[in-house]
Amino acid sequence: GFNRGMYRLNDVVDKVTTRPTARGYNAVVPGPVRQGVTNFSRNLLTPGSSLNNFLQGKPRDGLGELLRFVINSTVGIGGLFDVATHSGLEAKTEDFGQTAAVWGVPNGPYVMLPFRGPRTLRDAILMPLDILTDPLYHYDNSSVRDRLYVLRIINLRAQLLSLEDMLDDSGDPYITLRESYLQNREFEIYDGNPPSDDDEFFDEFFDEEEDY
Repeated sequence: GFNRGMYRLNDVVDKVTTRPTARGYNAVVPGPVRQGVTNFSRNLLTPGSSLNNFLQGKPRDGLGELLRFVINSTVGIGGLFDVATHSGLEAKTEDFGQTAAVWGVPNGPYVMLPFRGPRTLRDAILMPLDILTDPLYHYDNSSVRDRLYVLRIINLRAQLLSLEDMLDDSGDPYITLRESYLQNREFEIYDGNPPSDDDEFFDEFFDEEEDY
């Protein structure tokens, strides 16, 4: 009940503020500029991603993320251009929620946060750590920092406009959003190779066999 109520509240706020702003942003701002904003935002999250790769026992990916940050911050002019990817250095994005999952921390219940949208309880609790590892959070000029935060939100919302038809066409948009989020989150945690239902069945079967 809480989640559905929060979903309705977020939807009302979105329809009044971020959705029309995002549509105007798409209509006015050229595609290459929007891509530059996306690249800049992703680049700022790379140091935290590097740290989480190390914490998950993936030093090669951690070093790769650090190298991506250096290349894109310099040659890519502050991250506006994703030079690293074009050079063959693929992104390996990780966050603290994924790290906790790798360490065996369970999802916990699904929660709908005000203005933040869907999360698992585990990810919601660890979200402050993701914020703390964002270099933008530590930028002293609050006027510039807040404008960049707003631009990041609008740009992200603009990228989600293409998914609205899927929600609108579903019988229950709340359920559709929840299941899509949880499936995508599992995909991210397992680095694109989540266990199949058959794997889970056989794991449970053999666990039961060992008890006899």
